[in-house]
Amino acid sequence: MKQAVGGKIRINNGKSMQKKRTWIVAAASVAAVLGLAWLALVIFLPSDEDLAAYASAELENRFGVPVALGSLHWQLLPVPAVVVEDAATRQPRAITVKKLTAYPNLGALFVRRLQFDRIELDGAVVPQLSLRALDARPSGLIPEGAVTPLERFVFRNLTWVSRHDVAVVYDGEIDFDPNWRPRQARLSRPDFQPATDLTLTRLGQEDRWTTRINVGGGTAHGEVELQTRDSGRMQLEGRLQPVGVDVASAVAAFNRKPVIAGKASGTTQLSAAGGTVGELARSLHTQTAFTMGRSILLRFDLDKAIRTLGSEHAGQTELESVTGQLDTQNTPQGMVTTYTNIKASSGALSASGKARLANRQIEADFAVDLVDGVVGVPLVLSGPLDKVAVSVPRGAVAGAVIGTAVLPGVGTAIGARLGATLGNIFSSDPAPKPKPAQPAGKP
Repeated sequence: MKQAVGGKIRINNGKSMQKKRTWIVAAASVAAVLGLAWLALVIFLPSDEDLAAYASAELENRFGVPVALGSLHWQLLPVPAVVVEDAATRQPRAITVKKLTAYPNLGALFVRRLQFDRIELDGAVVPQLSLRALDARPSGLIPEGAVTPLERFVFRNLTWVSRHDVAVVYDGEIDFDPNWRPRQARLSRPDFQPATDLTLTRLGQEDRWTTRINVGGGTAHGEVELQTRDSGRMQLEGRLQPVGVDVASAVAAFNRKPVIAGKASGTTQLSAAGGTVGELARSLHTQTAFTMGRSILLRFDLDKAIRTLGSEHAGQTELESVTGQLDTQNTPQGMVTTYTNIKASSGALSASGKARLANRQIEADFAVDLVDGVVGVPLVLSGPLDKVAVSVPRGAVAGAVIGTAVLPGVGTAIGARLGATLGNIFSSDPAPKPKPAQPAGKP
């Protein structure tokens, strides 16, 4: 219908008004439905007190240790969530959580079942030695079945404290498939350069993952596979390819003191076995065949150690090349690190040997050849890492000179073996004389 107003014509569109009223009604309906849903959600949500009691009992049942909760409450906006603050296990060295936010599955809530889709952790301290008690009831940690118990876990500012009180901070995120299989996972060292991170990506529905590792300005990409036996035990196998990894930077990324500086490449085989994820971690074994080009042995002068018979060794040693095999083995008492087939050379010397590190103690044996003619000098390192004792056994120099005279021009392989053997013979203490028998009747 047209209507003249003040010389102008205005058109009243009845259809437009009807459409507007329809949208208003629809919006009101949606708002009413949302309001009813929110009201129902409030009714069905357990109280903070009930939830706190349930959470404490459930955590103690699953982890085997009491858990104290500083506060626990529901957050309804912008989306429903359970917020836990200042939680701690009751242990000599507590595992602490500053804040944990868990987002429940709304469909499960309406049938009064608590199931979480996403958990976010902000600030936590996890002492490695305190994890042992959490294995008291491992069956509760990983429920069986095809249901995805958790879709996404995000953590920030998580501090891992090693058994020797070395603290390292991590950020990470994991997306889960059914049965706790990571679909995608990322672990990183925040605010550390060069970038230090690990990314896992699942290959389809297989229990195989590609790994992409950035560390020390280089990479260590590869693949890992998990097999589950009929008995329920799991077997983990993998292969990595370290390329151009600056060893000093890689070690510093985890707050350790580097021993050598230089870039390493090689191949790494890893394996583990166990009935739980914790057992897998505690049994992890790696074997790395590595090569390094120009390197610097930090805080140790090999030439000085030999010439002073071990009394002085402060300084550095420049090396042209280093090769060998590095094995690590996790044990209940900590990691055992073994170096075998080590061969190092420079313009001034060459050395070969082996070393073992466990519980911050070192045991190492090397044979060192100097270019000025002394061949096969045995060098022994032992004691705690922060106060290593260096020694050259008595008679070692004499043995080394004999090795040179008998086999002139022969390098480490034979000359060092002969020198070390003679050195051990010359340094042997005489057997103690037997005490005379006491006459009968006398004490």
